[in-house]
Amino acid sequence: MKELTSTKATKLDLLNFKSLPTRTFWITSIAFFTCFFAWFGIVPFMPDVVKDLGLTPTQKWNSIILAVSGTVFARLLIGKLCDKYGPRLCYTYLLILGAIPVILLGFVQTPLQFLVCRLFIGFIGASFVITQFHTSIMFAPNIVGTANATSAGWGNLGGGANRLGMPLIAAAVVSFGILEEIAWRYSMVIAGVICFSMGIIYFYFTQDTPEGNYKDLKKEGKMPNLKKDEVPFLDTLKDYRVWILFLVYAACFGIELTVYGTMDDYLQNRFGLNRSTAGNLVLSFALMNIFARTLGGFFGDLFGKLKGLRGRVIFLALIMAIEGLMLSIFSLTSSLVIGMIFLIAFSLTVQMAEGATFSVVPFINKKAIGSISGIVGAGGNVGAFLAAMLLKSKSAVAESAAIAANSELGQQAIKAAQTTASATAVSSGYFIIGGCIITAAALSLTIKFATSEEKRGDIGQMTLSTVEK
Repeated sequence: MKELTSTKATKLDLLNFKSLPTRTFWITSIAFFTCFFAWFGIVPFMPDVVKDLGLTPTQKWNSIILAVSGTVFARLLIGKLCDKYGPRLCYTYLLILGAIPVILLGFVQTPLQFLVCRLFIGFIGASFVITQFHTSIMFAPNIVGTANATSAGWGNLGGGANRLGMPLIAAAVVSFGILEEIAWRYSMVIAGVICFSMGIIYFYFTQDTPEGNYKDLKKEGKMPNLKKDEVPFLDTLKDYRVWILFLVYAACFGIELTVYGTMDDYLQNRFGLNRSTAGNLVLSFALMNIFARTLGGFFGDLFGKLKGLRGRVIFLALIMAIEGLMLSIFSLTSSLVIGMIFLIAFSLTVQMAEGATFSVVPFINKKAIGSISGIVGAGGNVGAFLAAMLLKSKSAVAESAAIAANSELGQQAIKAAQTTASATAVSSGYFIIGGCIITAAALSLTIKFATSEEKRGDIGQMTLSTVEK
């Protein structure tokens, strides 16, 4: 029996394209960006979709909820598949199969077809898990938090870049003589084709581990630590720390998704901004992923060097508590200037919390990184679902009451009362969510590591066993 030592990268050298970890970092980040771009690609076109398909307000809300719900199941499944088959094949199939509902969205004719497509498009949100899994395999413990956070943050940019990119694609389509009213259909088809093409690129230009692909390693009698029989999935489910991180990620990434999806209307209703200005502000919020999530991973790694694995948890709890406080204070403000200060602070801290979460995940169990990443990643979408349901229920009740109370005052008065009621309800919902985030921050402090786990914290030196025949 001979042991080989894995050569994970110990620094994030973004311009060293000869390095396999660096190439993997770039390709997986671009793939993740592509998935998010397609996942939320329909958002800029929702007014056109509502008009074209005749969507009711309830159907519009349901499409938002379904878009994040489908991802829950996909993330739970994809992590285990990564452990078994490797990230290369999993990402390839996810991109190619995920392109199908994206393309089909361009052909829908009824609200039901639209809702079904949005549900299945949500599956490509599982790309996050594969990205985190692949960077965890390629980078050593001293830099893994930063690498994970940067790849995830730059991938998340796709959710904001579509606000600029999709209208540009639509404008290009219109220049070829296509009617502007249906340009959104062609734009979604193009986004789907891009996803499909990225799947082919991933297959031919990436590798599962620094030593080779899972399939080849098995043939050669070499197996990485991530073996199916070493950590049964049930054992992963029994680890309370996994579920604490599930809740933590629900309270950061889940809330980011929901706030991102509702902030346009809130800024218009609360502060009287026009749609264009509100949209640009939300776009700026999303673009902070360029650096904010990386900061979370960086400080997670830094606290890890200073205080060990416990230090990573302490930083996570601290940044989450600030996140919850910023959202709660923002919900109480009526001044646009003051509100923007706290919204920026919330944006910075929520994305840092996401990066900090995945600076902890790789250390929970180095033999089940995929499964744990899948469960924790699914937590983000569960959080988005629950937060969206809370805001939907509060807003619906408040708006209905406002309409009933002003039914005799004319359409303009009803509209004004409805707008005020919606803003007040969402504001109340944001405040409640802020309190939930602070509670999750306190819960994160219950994550403990055994002394042996602290000593084994160097997941960077993964050992491979070679049987000599």
